[in-house]
Amino acid sequence: MRSLLNATAVAALANDPVDWRFKGLPTAWAGQTAAQICAGAPNLFDAGPLGPVCVLSAEALSHNLATMAGWCARHGVELAPHGKTHMSVQLLARQFDAGACAVTAATISQVRTYRAFGVREVVLANELVDAAGLAWLATELDEDPEFRLICWVDSVRGVSLMTEALQAAGARRPVDVCVELGAAGTRTGCRDDAAADAVAAAAVASPRLRLVGVAGYEAALGHDVSTDGVERVRDYLTWMRATALRLASLCEAADVIVTAGGSTHFDLVAQALAGDWRTIMRSGAYLTNDDGLYLRTSPLTRPGAHPGGFTAAMHVWAQVCSRPEAGLALLTMGRRDVSFDQGFPVPQRLRCGPGWVDDALAGCEVVALNDQHAFLRLSPTAQEIVDVGSWISFGVSHPCTVFDKWQLIPVLDKHGRVTDLVRTFF
Repeated sequence: MRSLLNATAVAALANDPVDWRFKGLPTAWAGQTAAQICAGAPNLFDAGPLGPVCVLSAEALSHNLATMAGWCARHGVELAPHGKTHMSVQLLARQFDAGACAVTAATISQVRTYRAFGVREVVLANELVDAAGLAWLATELDEDPEFRLICWVDSVRGVSLMTEALQAAGARRPVDVCVELGAAGTRTGCRDDAAADAVAAAAVASPRLRLVGVAGYEAALGHDVSTDGVERVRDYLTWMRATALRLASLCEAADVIVTAGGSTHFDLVAQALAGDWRTIMRSGAYLTNDDGLYLRTSPLTRPGAHPGGFTAAMHVWAQVCSRPEAGLALLTMGRRDVSFDQGFPVPQRLRCGPGWVDDALAGCEVVALNDQHAFLRLSPTAQEIVDVGSWISFGVSHPCTVFDKWQLIPVLDKHGRVTDLVRTFF
């Protein structure tokens, strides 16, 4: 099996020195390479993090990778995890090792980042109408016969713009495209059969595009897992299936591709779309899952899910810097450090002496975030033990908007020792 990325380029990241650019990390690490630090397996807390600091669990990452790979194999679907979640080629390499068939990107700049590390299979989950981006893509495709990219088309105008830009760039290889379907009131995508058929016909007629399938994004309908929410998603996926069956004969590739699947309804995607073609899911948040949005909504963690599902792999540590009034603690963690778009961070563990205590923060809640501070409302019990200088570990909600706040993230084993340092490229 051919390699899906340049492993040498990825491994070379371990030779980069750690310095002031990477917030939260111990000052004693300055000047050392990531490889040198990991070779010593230091305990992160003992090494003196500056705080706040984002960390990943090595054990949880491995568990989630294996869990998702097994689930996909059992349900007859492939996985092109959304790389916008972490923008880390180190984590992507692990996803490829676990069986992922490609990486999904949201923008041409993200594609360019992954191409810098030799990634050869990319799904660009948007219509690309940027002439400069298309010119760059044409060069990449023509210079590397092993590079394959699939993107969307959702308008005849878009097909025309893509064709003109690729012709102007002198592209020799066609760009593979899927007709995108979008439900009314959501985001991109054709809204009805007539539009989908017209776009498909235009793509087939284009000398610079190759129609290969149908694409959609059911999570644009929301993260509602109630009966009504599920029915809306099922109706959308039923339409996707009918469209794929209708357009399959127009597709110009040997294998028709049908792709959908965020991190909330991928079970419904497999039920509706697997079996008659290459079904590619694009879930991204499964790798870390979380303690908020996806804990509540993922098919493998929401209430009623089968035990053994995903485990939260991402946490942010912060220190209490003020106790200005009864029942309130201010911490050194804010909107520049942790997500807040899908719920506030969840206080979980208190640092007491040499270790963390799991049950000391029951009833505590983050009620507000400033740029650099978190407002933690304390329970009557917690306010007796949480003091200035205390460290607290928080779960997060929506990992996508945590990753982009950290350029270098320690991966810890169950004893708190550093096993890896993960670089992100946002």
